[in-house]
Amino acid sequence: MAKIDQLFDLMIAHQASDLHLVQGQRPKLRQHGSIIPLSEEPLLDEARIRTFLQEICNPTRWANFLKTKDLDFAYEKDATMRFRCNYYWQIHGMAAVFRIIPTKILTVEELHLPKVIKNFAHFRSGLVLVTGPTGSGKSTTLAAVINHINERYRRYILTIEEPIEFVHKNKMSSFCQREVGSDVNTFADGLRSAARQDCDVILVGEMRDLETISLALTAASKGVLVFGTLHTNSAVKTVDRIIDVFPAPLQGMARSMLADSLRGICAQLLMKKKSGGRVAVNEILLEGPGMGPSIREGNISNLYNIISAGQSRGMKLMDDALLEQVAQGNADVEEAYLLAESKEGFRDKVRSVIPIQPSAQPLPSSSPQRT
Repeated sequence: MAKIDQLFDLMIAHQASDLHLVQGQRPKLRQHGSIIPLSEEPLLDEARIRTFLQEICNPTRWANFLKTKDLDFAYEKDATMRFRCNYYWQIHGMAAVFRIIPTKILTVEELHLPKVIKNFAHFRSGLVLVTGPTGSGKSTTLAAVINHINERYRRYILTIEEPIEFVHKNKMSSFCQREVGSDVNTFADGLRSAARQDCDVILVGEMRDLETISLALTAASKGVLVFGTLHTNSAVKTVDRIIDVFPAPLQGMARSMLADSLRGICAQLLMKKKSGGRVAVNEILLEGPGMGPSIREGNISNLYNIISAGQSRGMKLMDDALLEQVAQGNADVEEAYLLAESKEGFRDKVRSVIPIQPSAQPLPSSSPQRT
């Protein structure tokens, strides 16, 4: 048993999602979105944190961490629990964050996600994106969709991740899971070799640079169903982000490729619930009339109108999804307001849908608009 396992046991006992270790500080847990210090644990001196980190890391990875000052990998505890590990250096020495990776892959229904997300599994080709900030559940949502494919279709599925989070077992589909840093050098290298591997489905753990995004678009345009993630908070901003990655002379080509290959975007945030814990809220953009031409012509702001007009098909703006949680009594209006994209528009929607109680605190008056 590794010495750090005692802290992982505390994570489980406290139903925490993350463990933070910083040299010179006490260990901390993220519990329902808030950081909680473990006051009974001693301060982490250099020897103790080094023992915690080095003991679960093989010599090659440890040497790489000392050289590059950053490391991502997955650790399996007693074959019953997996953790995503990130090591880094900071002003006072070593630090790390560990996130629990559930061993069970939950369904879309169990995750209380919009049912339309399951439809992503039925595409034969194109690009599907799940976006959101770090810790918003992107990997969990994608795992549910990939598992839906696995249970229904005979596909060859390749995942390229850093690190591998959910380990998929072959059901109807066959899997090859590659970890960046161990099995392949970069996401781009994995996508290049995937072109010769007869893939039906490719999952790209993170599309964060021009080369990776370009290769993903190329694969999606050649008959492969490509799933990817970006750190954007809305479906519309995701389209802008992809186009902006390309140099100006290539942006017209990028818009054309994206217009032809994009099948859908699910932007996801986690919102605190009144009853404790957090709930996912989603903005959904789906392929349909108007989407392709808007992207191709650079009229990206029109996608807001397309989403608003497509509610009967399952599309939804993030602010409407937030308002829905408030109206259902699942979340406080103040919490929803903090996450809203258009503050002014959200205040107006709140006033029109939810009766304001005399004792209610007014929402802040600042109104930064979406850009």
